[in-house]
Amino acid sequence: MTFTDDEIGYAKSQPVARFASVPGTGQPDVTPVMFDGCHFYIGGHKPTRTRRPRNVRAGNEKVALVIDDLLSLAPWTLRFLRVYSTAGLVLHGGNNQILRLTPITSWSSNLSGTWSPESSYTLPVHKKDHTAEPRGL
Repeated sequence: MTFTDDEIGYAKSQPVARFASVPGTGQPDVTPVMFDGCHFYIGGHKPTRTRRPRNVRAGNEKVALVIDDLLSLAPWTLRFLRVYSTAGLVLHGGNNQILRLTPITSWSSNLSGTWSPESSYTLPVHKKDHTAEPRGL
């Protein structure tokens, strides 16, 4: 398992992520997405017609995904899981192609929601290199 139990639980509790890919112009493109699992399968409405798969088909396989939420404004309490990945197109449900992300590096912080600027301890950040371990859940 490449993600911690806390990271998997947090990812599964969040309905939306932010996905970034790069088209041939070099201008990063960020879009909200829904996802399935911690291997991160990303489809959507007419998934093969969006910029996401076009960017990957054009050879820009490096992508990023952020799952985050603001648990509280007072005190300000941010939680997140950020993942650098490679993306590829896979068949899903017959002839539909969706993106499958393969994590390279991830960072997570404050998934328990206990840290805030008023806290007496340092903001916890967990960094993980996923290239040295088997993939998937």
